[in-house]
Amino acid sequence: VPVTVATTITGNVIKSLRRYFLGVSIVAAFNAVVVGLGALLLDVPLAGTIAVVTFVTAYVPFIGAFVSGAFAVILTLSAQGTEEALIMLVIVLLANGLLQNIVQPIAFGATLDLNPLVVLIVTIGFGAIFGMVGLILGAPLTSAALHISRDLAQAKAAEEAAAEGAGTTGRGPPDDPDPLVAPL
Repeated sequence: VPVTVATTITGNVIKSLRRYFLGVSIVAAFNAVVVGLGALLLDVPLAGTIAVVTFVTAYVPFIGAFVSGAFAVILTLSAQGTEEALIMLVIVLLANGLLQNIVQPIAFGATLDLNPLVVLIVTIGFGAIFGMVGLILGAPLTSAALHISRDLAQAKAAEEAAAEGAGTTGRGPPDDPDPLVAPL
């Protein structure tokens, strides 16, 4: 692969991974604040620990919300009783369910340039094929693939436009492969 193509590919993959984890961090911080404040208001001991566990487990798609929610509810049940545990369950469901469905599409839409439905489909698909690694890397790798194909198409169009301006086709002899397409 030519250096310029490799630079485009690696740059887009790194940028998409950074953007994905920025989006996840935004959603994780939102959930941690909501659940942590709920635990604090319910006077649950270790409210800070509940917030930290909620933040950290948010990096594991789908399963992390269940684990952190169960942790918060069980800790609340053991420390405060059934009524407060039910209130904490409602807080966790709101933070991980309804509120996250508002925050997450905004965060991922802004960071990955992907439709939230596409994020959901590729996350489930990659998760079914590749397991936990697929759950985590499905969305950023899809975003990277889309950005790479767009950037390579733009570079190829610019190269062809420059070649037409110079009066050549820019392709060289018929046996010369296209410099932007890697040999298979």
